[in-house]
Amino acid sequence: MADQQQPNQEQPKQLPDTASAKQSSAKAAAPKSSPDNPKPAQSAPPKTAKTGLLWLITLLNLLLLGSAAYGGYWYFNQHSVTQTKLDTLRSELNNELGQKHSQMTNRAATLEQQISAQAAATQDVLDGEAAQQATVEQLENQLQGALAQIQELDGRRPTDWLIAEADYLVRMAGRKMWLEKDLRTAIMLLGNADQRLKSLADPSVLPVRALIAQDIQALQQVNPVSEVSVALALDGLVKQVDKLAIITPKEANEFTSDEVSDSTSDWKQNLLNVWRSLVDDFIRVEYRDEPVEPMMTAQQEWLSREQIKLALQQAQAAALAGEQALYQASVERAQAIISEDYIQTNSDVSGFQSALSQLKNTDISKAIPTELSSQAALESLLDSRVKRVFGEGASAL
Repeated sequence: MADQQQPNQEQPKQLPDTASAKQSSAKAAAPKSSPDNPKPAQSAPPKTAKTGLLWLITLLNLLLLGSAAYGGYWYFNQHSVTQTKLDTLRSELNNELGQKHSQMTNRAATLEQQISAQAAATQDVLDGEAAQQATVEQLENQLQGALAQIQELDGRRPTDWLIAEADYLVRMAGRKMWLEKDLRTAIMLLGNADQRLKSLADPSVLPVRALIAQDIQALQQVNPVSEVSVALALDGLVKQVDKLAIITPKEANEFTSDEVSDSTSDWKQNLLNVWRSLVDDFIRVEYRDEPVEPMMTAQQEWLSREQIKLALQQAQAAALAGEQALYQASVERAQAIISEDYIQTNSDVSGFQSALSQLKNTDISKAIPTELSSQAALESLLDSRVKRVFGEGASAL
């Protein structure tokens, strides 16, 4: 654009030279004026036409310059807009590519984790299969060993199993004796064990049978009283406490007036009491102007009956535990309360007292043996006759 404007600016500079040349040629062609010949009037040069052409050219140049400037401005704006769009598009493409790359990276990481988890699960399955295979092989080995033992037992004496039965019966007798304190069942089990050994018809088991007989004799000498039976009897008495007749003022007066003491210092009172008892057999006068009331209030009566029940329940617990001293003390405490607060001539009270006296004289103590002498000998016999057959697998029995 600048190169195009420079020739246009040079053209107006050449126009004045042409005009001056024309003027000089006109001056040469024109006749010189003389004094005699007056000069004709010279015509005015066309300055207006020259100036207008110059302005026209200048205006054209300005228009060209403005067009060029506007074109450059427009091109610059279009270039800027295009560049901005390109930058925006490039940024969007970069962002989209970044997102795609992040997504692909995340997917790759997730896929890698899934592959790792699947590989771990596969490895676990393989390990489990290997463990199961090892277990199967071990079971097969055990089965082969058991089959070999069974084949070996075919040639053994079947009567040897009777020793194992006898050992089991002796063990059960010990459990019945120590845990349940059931001596009757223990004696029965020991007798069955002796019958098993007797059926062997083997003289080598006679020492063991002698020890079993010794254990049976020791258990038969233990106190045969059943603690459960004593406890049930006491429970029946507890339920009868509420039926006992309590002492009223009338019975109290009769009891105190007719009582004869053993002391020699009370001989006068004893004679008077005897005389009154003789007179009362012929003549008796009673004055009563109000209902007979008990000597104790309802609360005291309830407390007396509950004390008897408590004493009987303590005796019941002591009987089950085999504690002879606590058992007798509890029964005696119940007897003392009944003797003090209840009518002794009443049939229910007298029967209750008789039952308590019988229970008090019952011996509930038991000296149970701490061990059975036949158990160790029978175990030794079992080791030598039965467990030897299985060798190292004897512990499996």
